[in-house]
Amino acid sequence: MALFNKSGLRKIIGRAAFLSVLAAAAMAPSLSHAQTSLDDMLKPYLEQYRLPAVAAAVVKDGKIVSAGAVGERKFGSGIPVTVNDRFHIGSDTKAFTATLAGMLVDRGDMTWATTIGEVFPELAPQMDAGFRSITISQLLSHTSGIPADNAEFVELLAKSTFEEGNLDDLRYWLLEQWMSKPLQAPPGQRFAYSNMGYTVAGAMIERVAKKSWEELIREWIFDPLELKTAGLGSQATLGRIDAALGHGILDDGKIKAFMAGPGDDNPQIIGPTGLAHMSVLDFARWAGWNAGEGKRGPSLLKPETLKLLHTAVVDMPSAKNPAPGTPSSGKYGLGWVIVTTDWSPQPLVFHGGSNQKNLAHIWFSPGKDFAMVVVTNISSAKANDALFDIADKLYKQFAP
Repeated sequence: MALFNKSGLRKIIGRAAFLSVLAAAAMAPSLSHAQTSLDDMLKPYLEQYRLPAVAAAVVKDGKIVSAGAVGERKFGSGIPVTVNDRFHIGSDTKAFTATLAGMLVDRGDMTWATTIGEVFPELAPQMDAGFRSITISQLLSHTSGIPADNAEFVELLAKSTFEEGNLDDLRYWLLEQWMSKPLQAPPGQRFAYSNMGYTVAGAMIERVAKKSWEELIREWIFDPLELKTAGLGSQATLGRIDAALGHGILDDGKIKAFMAGPGDDNPQIIGPTGLAHMSVLDFARWAGWNAGEGKRGPSLLKPETLKLLHTAVVDMPSAKNPAPGTPSSGKYGLGWVIVTTDWSPQPLVFHGGSNQKNLAHIWFSPGKDFAMVVVTNISSAKANDALFDIADKLYKQFAP
């Protein structure tokens, strides 16, 4: 799902490089003999939907059976993407945050009913009574009563850039700033897609685990699953075109690439809501692991806990012209959306992610042990349509 536009928050390579990129691409692993390439299927989408690049992968029974990546890392550069290039996945990061919470529940360090007030007893007396009673599961299902992103939230994020401390310190500071505000609705009664809520969930996870969210996602998820391309923040290195750069569409309709820097991603303080990046192959591995619901290792969660994350909690109100990465309707679980489509006979587990410069969709069916992911390095209504259309084709071709 889409996050806010960071430009509103901060109103405050020659030939050698090109050759080095090509050399790196040549040394990168290629598809195995058991996998087929999706390149030919994906190529027409570049021109038809004005995409700098697009990549996709399909997983059956935990194995990647087909994958492809076409287009350019930077629009107009001629530097090709590969299946090993890092793409930003935006709010698809939320499922990783929910998984971390599930791991703490499985370890007995917290329960799904653990409240903000219980985790931060030193702040509880100053909290709004409703805010104090919000549970971790309500934060992860967007039913906390905290409103959807608004001007107050964006203003606090701007102020956070002047605060000192590590990111977990900044999230604690953000919690302090917000905790006395009245809720939009009583906890558990209404869906409101809230990045503030997921940031608070991240702060709760940090306090209980006694480590920063950034350490936890790497040590507890990325490393055990061997998601070797996975990282946080800008998918490219400062000053290099070594990943699929994010793109935006200017007022005059031109496509603009964003190099790594302060304007290419969301603020790091809201990492738990949407700051991860990885290759389409690693994204597919994550999707396949979820589709297995405990059939395969590593055993990060109890099978019943993983299934719970994929189970609907609340109906999402239908939305007209939703932001790229956001379904128009469905049911929200814990970091996942359960959706019904015209092309699948049964509901699928889904999430979309966008920082308004990239777009990523992840789909899977636990009943079929089938998954697919589609990513592009631009965010627009056309890009969103393209990813849905690709998912339709992939499901019809590969789903058992």
